[in-house]
Amino acid sequence: MATESGNAETGSRRRLSAVLREGERVTPLELFFDLVFVLALTQCTALMAAEPTGEGLAKGLIVLGLLWWAWVGYAWFTSVVDPEEGAVRLLLFAAMAAFLVVALCIPESFDGLALEFALAYGVVRYLQLGLFMLASRDTPELRRSVLTGLVGSTTIGVGLLVGGSFLEGGAQIALWTLALALDMAGPMLFGSEGWKLVPGHFAERHGLILIIALGESIVAIGVGSEVGVDAGVVAAAIVGTALAASLWWIYFDVVALVAARRLVAATPGKEQNEMARDSYSFLHLPMVAGVVLVALGLKKTLGHVEDPLKEAPLFALLGGVALYLLAHVAFRYRNVRTINKQRLILSLVLLALFPLALELPALATVTIVTVLLGAMIVYETISYGEARARVRRQLATEPPSR
Repeated sequence: MATESGNAETGSRRRLSAVLREGERVTPLELFFDLVFVLALTQCTALMAAEPTGEGLAKGLIVLGLLWWAWVGYAWFTSVVDPEEGAVRLLLFAAMAAFLVVALCIPESFDGLALEFALAYGVVRYLQLGLFMLASRDTPELRRSVLTGLVGSTTIGVGLLVGGSFLEGGAQIALWTLALALDMAGPMLFGSEGWKLVPGHFAERHGLILIIALGESIVAIGVGSEVGVDAGVVAAAIVGTALAASLWWIYFDVVALVAARRLVAATPGKEQNEMARDSYSFLHLPMVAGVVLVALGLKKTLGHVEDPLKEAPLFALLGGVALYLLAHVAFRYRNVRTINKQRLILSLVLLALFPLALELPALATVTIVTVLLGAMIVYETISYGEARARVRRQLATEPPSR
């Protein structure tokens, strides 16, 4: 009886300790958790749409950065332990509730609900710390990394957010930007040796969150069409869907497969952790930000398909696609140390289109962007030829683990 009791206690402790997951697939609870992120992205788009100016875009991107960094912490955590076991499940539910409160506060996060946003965000982050402490009780290296780095950067970031909530306008924007920058700089300063992850799971989780972001662009089309449905709106909806599909193709056709394999092939420990940090935690943020900006441009396009987009929504559309492409350029350079010239050139072309697009109907601008992306995709698909087909066949059929 004593032996059985001891085995049960050991089994319970093992489920909560910092061991690699038994499976690499994203669990239903993780997908459930990520649904809160859908609302958060929608709220970021709404925040920028309500204030379609440069300052409004800055506010939306700051909030998006904060949300992303909170989500990243949970992505790292669930690549350490099974999130559906024991107390972890309950704490994740609590984090979801806090994340939901954060999302609800977003539209007024720079006005009357700034303090509520900051405090709820603090709860999300400190629950994350609690989960890491729970998971690391049998892994001194991970606990040391949490205590010596993550606790400090989180406390500084949350403290600056709370302090900035008492300010207004540019002062609040500046302090919250500093909070985000210092918080994200933490992993660059306190080392990467003590962290753990399952690479296949980690890559898949980030791919799924990018799909969620792309889904927001589709949602934006639906929201923008509330003005009514006519021939122009139908055309814009079709072209907007093609634009979202192009963004999906650019990432998931080959890039996602190759990047996941490189992460799996990296030496566990410092090399693998830093690749995950740079390629996914850092460089997926501008990808998601680019998609959210595109969603704003599409939403404004559906509202007035025959009129030119105003400066801020136009910059969101062109700059969002350019940012997405530039993030892919950096992503490739980080992993294989080569530059994707066609994506770099197209990003510069899109930015150069800004003066001309100020005079074009919104539908024409979206169409031009979509055609350019489609042309680049055709060029890349033909250029890769057999190499691309071979990569897709091999990497799509091989098991993710080594």
